[in-house]
Amino acid sequence: MYDWDDLRHFLAVTRTGSTLGASRALRVSQPTVVRRIAALEEALSVTLFERRSTGYVLTSIGEALRSKAEAVETAANDARECALAEARQVSGSVRISVLEIFASTFLAPMLRDLHHRYPQIRIDLDLSDALRDLDKGEADIAIRSGKQLSGGGLVCRRLASERWSYFCSPTYAKANGAPRTAGELNGHTIIGDGSEDFWPEFERWRQMAGIRNTVDVHHGSGSALLAAVHSGFGIALLPELAARVDPDLVPCVEGPDTGHSLWLVTSERLRHTPRVRLVMDFIAQKMAELAR
Repeated sequence: MYDWDDLRHFLAVTRTGSTLGASRALRVSQPTVVRRIAALEEALSVTLFERRSTGYVLTSIGEALRSKAEAVETAANDARECALAEARQVSGSVRISVLEIFASTFLAPMLRDLHHRYPQIRIDLDLSDALRDLDKGEADIAIRSGKQLSGGGLVCRRLASERWSYFCSPTYAKANGAPRTAGELNGHTIIGDGSEDFWPEFERWRQMAGIRNTVDVHHGSGSALLAAVHSGFGIALLPELAARVDPDLVPCVEGPDTGHSLWLVTSERLRHTPRVRLVMDFIAQKMAELAR
């Protein structure tokens, strides 16, 4: 039995004349193309190509299959375009509850890409630290941190591991050096997050790690915290995912592993609403790409 992916590889070899050319066109390895062609020939019990030193040449059976495969390709492309067209018609506002530090870092480029693809959808960001009641409609979607989220009427999708580490700016690293161990943090300027729910946990870790530094300045917002780091003021604990979209952050010391993950959450009553489902699927896909 074969699937459409086998035919896609078959067409790529047909058009390029080689498995190497097909691998480049499809952005897969050459052995993958060879394996797909062999699987298709075995499933159909036919020989589709003559293997020559100059490349792959279609047999008469392969020539007959080519037009059929192209018809399947056209149908698959039409179905994809139809689905995309339907998605583009989805409109309305989606309210996302998320911490400002996440909104200021990895979420910002995701929402930019979302707008480019689906301009009819408007995103309203709720950056409050308060836990919004999704079941009561205080937000449509929430990005939350925790070990395991659950609750009546909630639908939770795990996005990625949440790890925080110390970062500084290139300017600070050049002037003061970038510490690589917890002990080396001693003597450096530390920037803190003033959140009552966040900072105490890292204060406990600081004491356990024997770090004598006190926090030199606390910021009550994620954007202010990032601005202080970028200015060269000092070193701060930031989500590691932030560094993947910010080339001006220099990694220093790994923070404590809290075992937390980031979760995408909505209410059961909204999970099938087109605009909500579209935004959730889009963010989940982008987060999977970022977390690789």
